[in-house]
Amino acid sequence: MPIKIQKSLPAVDILRTENIFVMDDSRAQHQDIRPLNILILNLMPQKIVTETQLLRHLANTPLQLEVEFLYMASHRSKNTYEGHMEQFYKTFAEVKERFFDGLIITGAPVENLPFEEVDYWQELADVLDWSKEHVYSTLHICWGAQAGLYARYGIRKHSLVDKLSGVYKQDVIKKDSPLMRGFDDEFSAPHSRYTEVRADDLLPVSQLEVLSSGKEVGLSILASKDMREVYSFGHLEYERDTLAKEYYRDVEAGLDPHLPKHYFKNNDPSQTPPLTWNLPAAQFFNNWINYAVYQETPYDWNMVELSSLSASL
Repeated sequence: MPIKIQKSLPAVDILRTENIFVMDDSRAQHQDIRPLNILILNLMPQKIVTETQLLRHLANTPLQLEVEFLYMASHRSKNTYEGHMEQFYKTFAEVKERFFDGLIITGAPVENLPFEEVDYWQELADVLDWSKEHVYSTLHICWGAQAGLYARYGIRKHSLVDKLSGVYKQDVIKKDSPLMRGFDDEFSAPHSRYTEVRADDLLPVSQLEVLSSGKEVGLSILASKDMREVYSFGHLEYERDTLAKEYYRDVEAGLDPHLPKHYFKNNDPSQTPPLTWNLPAAQFFNNWINYAVYQETPYDWNMVELSSLSASL
């Protein structure tokens, strides 16, 4: 089944050229199917790029997904024109009375700031608090994962000596996790960050499990035992050239960046980097949608409301 998104979203034409089945909202109205409702909080500066990356993987599922986008009203995007945000994005105030089967919180280029100094931090903290009762499973990516752990459990991030940038090997630690189903013992994934969360800091949080880690990247993927919280510190959604674009951007900014590791052929940035993480990326997003969302989320969210009400009496 396809993903359902607004017909005029720029990602639609891109995905269709890749033979990815996308159903626009007008056609979906004629189907009598209860789709999974997925909300994406897109904190990345290049909104359209991130939309396309995530929708490409979500579209691989055989389930019908209705995808909507959320932005932080307390922050003004400088890299995406205002008309795009007004047409395709909602504010938290517009969705907070609703329920969603899944929520994706992306990374953001604010790692070197303390969490409380991010201009939309309080709004993001409100979303995370709201998600406990309004979202069945939340997938946090990169800085979004660090922010989620800090807001929920007070787990701090630590600065790295150098930026971690490249494609790294990770080992599957918890092979029986549904989120790791179909994975080989080792897989590759892009990482691009200045900070990390350390395994020792997780010890007081018994409900979190380490699903994968690597010698060079440390923690890679975590999840709560009920899979309602999933934390991925890498960027499995990245395209072939995303790290290259980040590298050239940093060069132009005068940051004198290191070459992304294990990425360019022969460490030659003039060569097209090989795509080595496409299969684990597809498997991971499929597993999250299937096992953490579809097979667990209630068909009727009213039943969750009634259950919560009964528990409070």
